[in-house]
Amino acid sequence: MTAAEVDAYLAEVEEPKRRTLEALRRSIRAVVPDSEECISYGMPAFRVRGKVVAGFAAFKNHLAYLPHSGEVLTSLDDRLAGYERTSGSLHFAVDEPLPDDLVRSLVEAKLELLGR
Repeated sequence: MTAAEVDAYLAEVEEPKRRTLEALRRSIRAVVPDSEECISYGMPAFRVRGKVVAGFAAFKNHLAYLPHSGEVLTSLDDRLAGYERTSGSLHFAVDEPLPDDLVRSLVEAKLELLGR
């Protein structure tokens, strides 16, 4: 599982979703530059020392950030006002990337849960 698989996933995503997810990919990479890109549960993800710390996916009417832990979203509850979410995913618009500082907080919250 490599970055090439993530490239292939994104190649199948229509615009503007692709552009928005590519921006999210860059934001995550900026926080964990030494991470390994992979596919987890059929969706692009980033691993740090073998543990998935972040992921994303395209859906029909929205995009999703996947922290691979329900605790991450709960811990940032105050920062996520205005976003729809489930217990394990944060939904955002197809044409508006998540702010870099929010992505940093999401990834760092997951790393903290993992004790890193």
